[in-house]
Amino acid sequence: MRAMTKTEQHVIKGNKPFPFSLPHPLLSALSESTMADLLKSLTWSAHEKGKIIFLAGDAAQFFFVIKSGWVKLFRETMDGDQSVVDVLSAGQIFGKAALFEGNTYSYSAEVVEDAEIGAMPLSLLKREIEVNNAFAQAMIKYMADIRRQQEQEIEHRSLQNAPQRIGCFLLRLTTQGSEGPATMDLPYDKTLLAARLGMQPETFSRALSRLREDTGIRIKGSRIEVDNLNTLSQYSCSACSSNFPCKDLKDRT
Repeated sequence: MRAMTKTEQHVIKGNKPFPFSLPHPLLSALSESTMADLLKSLTWSAHEKGKIIFLAGDAAQFFFVIKSGWVKLFRETMDGDQSVVDVLSAGQIFGKAALFEGNTYSYSAEVVEDAEIGAMPLSLLKREIEVNNAFAQAMIKYMADIRRQQEQEIEHRSLQNAPQRIGCFLLRLTTQGSEGPATMDLPYDKTLLAARLGMQPETFSRALSRLREDTGIRIKGSRIEVDNLNTLSQYSCSACSSNFPCKDLKDRT
């Protein structure tokens, strides 16, 4: 990873709290001294859309927290295409798994909507794992949760058809456990959403139309209106080992 230039940094240093809510399970398990050290070393940078934060295989020195905007995590396939691993928004952290992957990043990170991102040294997390048992356990649980999510996505791509995968994505945008009507806004453009769900853009468009025909959703640009979430969940979850509300999200409501 190349060094950050002074002209693109908005530096906020000193023992200051994050300037936004960040109820992240990893940060809540940090010792006070390590949290203070992280905040002292925290450096904010403003990035425009298209900026590469790091590439797969780069030596990992930092992990990152998003204050605003969107970041795409991806890997390149053998034929040069991109396989989107995740799309992250404000309050989410990325790059920390490099601690367990030979201190290199296993995926690339690209800004897909102008973003402000904070960088903090991975060495502080490594030190915390060595001395703080509670944090080490929190890290193990967090990585296990990510692994389960990845396994569920593999299941979705294997067992759900394209309209069901879109329906599942929409359900995860709603308040978990709610019933009846709902309105949700797609968080990013449909081309990126298609890639996130493992589809070509034209496949996504056809699948979204099919989902509308089968469930009665209304599509108004990037806004989706649903008359009955039960209808959408019965349609989307029939080929999934989980149910609505989603097990990994219901504790956040």
